[in-house]
Amino acid sequence: MSIGVDAAALGMSNAVVSHANDVNAGYWNPAGLLQLESQQVALMHANYFANIAQYDYIAFGMPIDNRSALGISLIRFGVDDILNTTQLIDSQGNIDYNRISLFSTADYGLTVSYARALPLEGFNYGINAKVIRRVIGDFANSWGFGFDLGIQYESQNDWKVGLMFRDITTTYNTWTINEEEFNTIRDAIPGENQELPETSEITLPKAQLGVSKKFEFHNEMSLLAATNLNMQFAKTNDIFATDVVSIDPALGFELGYTDLVFLRAGVGNFQQITQIDNTKKVGFQPNIGLGFKYKGIQIDYALTDLGDQSAALYSNIFSLKVDLDLFRR
Repeated sequence: MSIGVDAAALGMSNAVVSHANDVNAGYWNPAGLLQLESQQVALMHANYFANIAQYDYIAFGMPIDNRSALGISLIRFGVDDILNTTQLIDSQGNIDYNRISLFSTADYGLTVSYARALPLEGFNYGINAKVIRRVIGDFANSWGFGFDLGIQYESQNDWKVGLMFRDITTTYNTWTINEEEFNTIRDAIPGENQELPETSEITLPKAQLGVSKKFEFHNEMSLLAATNLNMQFAKTNDIFATDVVSIDPALGFELGYTDLVFLRAGVGNFQQITQIDNTKKVGFQPNIGLGFKYKGIQIDYALTDLGDQSAALYSNIFSLKVDLDLFRR
């Protein structure tokens, strides 16, 4: 749930909390759903870790009236066809490759979003209710629940500010472990796997503060500049880290021509990296992207994780967004 969705946003290093204004706002800041003028659907697919993992997303959003909107989305991140070698050696100590089976591990996130305009001019808010489902073959599975809260403000001179609180109540996952499967491997390695693992998992609250502004030029060009401050309430390896809060900044830009073609770039994930000789350096990840929009159909592409050393870890993200009113004309 922390990776992000929509190639347009990922190409800007996720610096979109303040100006998210389409169906994908249900993930970034549900307050932005109020900018929807019609029903929209979005799709995204990405491969991670040299195509080992699959990341998929589908979303739908619609205005209810001129002061409220609704959205729903589903995310799946999974690794399929994993070799189960726990039964590779039979009771006689012989290796039997026929005893190898396959299983999948996957995380699912279902989000229902509601947005409404506040009585104060320029202010909107949105709420997410999330259901988390995690499955590790026949070995274990879990259910979890959580909530997000988002606020957006647009000034009269077109500056936009957004604030997103993720997992505001702390998101809890409760695991159910297949003890029969666990017992088959309990003593596979002496001293390991002797006790059942913990069955409770929590995700602590996080916050994102964003600011953006779109500049229009006379030659039908536009430039959207945006920044995010991603905050965790614990000490991490983020570039700004204290015992109270750690902050990871992100910058994103979108150059547009006639609201038809878009070129995007961003930089984020600023981290303090400790090297082998214990010296520290600042690491970061640049992202780039392209977009094309025509008559209610938008196709976007992003190349992310450019800071990784191995080309196999680069991630190619493709997404599609469609205004459903296009099919009613």
